[in-house]
Amino acid sequence: MSDLSNQKRLAANVLGTGVSRIWIDPEKLSDAANAITREDIRGLIKDGTVKSKQPQGISRTRARRTDAKRKQGHKTGHGSRKGAKHARTPKKALWMRRIRAQRKALRSLRNEQGLDRNTYRRMYRKAKGGQYRTVAVLTAQAEHALASRREE
Repeated sequence: MSDLSNQKRLAANVLGTGVSRIWIDPEKLSDAANAITREDIRGLIKDGTVKSKQPQGISRTRARRTDAKRKQGHKTGHGSRKGAKHARTPKKALWMRRIRAQRKALRSLRNEQGLDRNTYRRMYRKAKGGQYRTVAVLTAQAEHALASRREE
């Protein structure tokens, strides 16, 4: 078997890949050995005697499996965490999620259950001030306000 390192180097240059990714057909090694110019190499590439192997990648199978577990709430213990509590989910993000849910609940209470304008505005301001910890607390307060208004 002849030394085909020069042909491999030329083929790598023509194909724009690394030398380690060049494949030469074992059946046609003599043709490859006779190829001494870039034009000869291009001809061999056209014939399929010389090809570029697919680049090796890193398998994502294990990563996908881990991500699926994390989605289910597994593998999220103290040993897996990097960053402080509020670095993982910032306080502002938690606040935005909470206030948007509360404002949405307030709008639905006003539109569908007939919360009057004054009560709505008062509760809106209280929500902005952080008075209500959850939507459940807010709706309980609103139900109480609606019930007291019905009694009058």
